[in-house]
Amino acid sequence: MKVETYLFGTVEISPEKIIHFPNGLVGFEQNKRFMLAHEESNDHPASYTLQSLDDPNLALQIVDPATLGFSYELALSDAENALLQSPAPEDVAVMQVLFRQEEDGKASIASNLRAPLVINTAARLGLQKIMESMNSSIVLSNLVSSV
Repeated sequence: MKVETYLFGTVEISPEKIIHFPNGLVGFEQNKRFMLAHEESNDHPASYTLQSLDDPNLALQIVDPATLGFSYELALSDAENALLQSPAPEDVAVMQVLFRQEEDGKASIASNLRAPLVINTAARLGLQKIMESMNSSIVLSNLVSSV
């Protein structure tokens, strides 16, 4: 099927490659169908473009949290697990949405830590996991001297 996109123009996508987000994404609830795009020449890209197939003007940059030195231990509710069709752990991808922020007139890229995307790669189903609170731990490494 041919799809119009803002960033990539007209692209051909196989219906089997569509990722469905039954609840949409926060702020974009009407967008349910997405495709992943990345540079063709890169087999292991650092980031991907999550392109909406419902709105050609909506494209989000997403990244594997491990790329940023971050990892999640997520507990899915029964409803979330059912929505994702009870995926096997090896079929789950967790991704962070990147966004542009400005502070003191300087632009930077940040990631949304509190609302990762959880994707069942086998069933091509996804959801955005909204976390009300985060329990975090900080690990310091490569210290030159003891404190």
